[in-house]
Amino acid sequence: MTTKNKNIPTLRHLPSKEQSTAVKARESWHVLGIMAEFIEATEKLSAIRPSVSIFGSARTKPEHPYYQLTEKIARALSDSGFAVISGGGPGIMEAANKGAHAGPSPSVGLNIELPFEQHGNPYQNISLTFRHFFARKVAFAKYASAYVVMPGGFGTLDELFEALTLIQTSKGRRIPVVLVGHAFWGGLIDWIRGHLLGEGMISETDLDLFELVETPDEVLACIFRFYEKRSFRPSDDESEMLLDL
Repeated sequence: MTTKNKNIPTLRHLPSKEQSTAVKARESWHVLGIMAEFIEATEKLSAIRPSVSIFGSARTKPEHPYYQLTEKIARALSDSGFAVISGGGPGIMEAANKGAHAGPSPSVGLNIELPFEQHGNPYQNISLTFRHFFARKVAFAKYASAYVVMPGGFGTLDELFEALTLIQTSKGRRIPVVLVGHAFWGGLIDWIRGHLLGEGMISETDLDLFELVETPDEVLACIFRFYEKRSFRPSDDESEMLLDL
């Protein structure tokens, strides 16, 4: 790679030494803040295993069937010995924490500071607050033995495809990714088959990275079937892999 005839600015090109120092100081504090989020997540979550991350819409009301189904799934997971990790906010996140909170296993909330929508729900045994989405995403990925994906919007789709991408590229360990609700997810899966697979943008085996189910019992069956012949705890190789998230 060459930079010939290119004007590549650096901090030294700022108008004054004071401005350069101020920018470096601000960015340094920013990096330290990010480090603090990772350290707190490690301290609070590294011993919470096995756990399942549940994703879904923040806008789903308690009277909605999706909320009630999520609460049942989370309670079933908690009764089966799984800690449940959610985004800590309202909607599906609240339902996940509420169901887990009522069971014997920990209910974990990974809260995010947002200008709207997000407020912490009261059903969290362990609560962390993040300013940075990417640090929060690492916590979701690093400490989960499975993902359960309920109906949701852009954020839920982002978490789903982030998880699938990490697994597909071997940057994250292979874990169950369970989508709940044929009526909601069926059209997306048809599109994935027709366009992503049909146009050669993914492989046939990539369709095996997720399962589509309807009930709490099916969610549990998917997870336990996956772990029949292996431990919930990451292997040494997987632990090394997770350091690169």
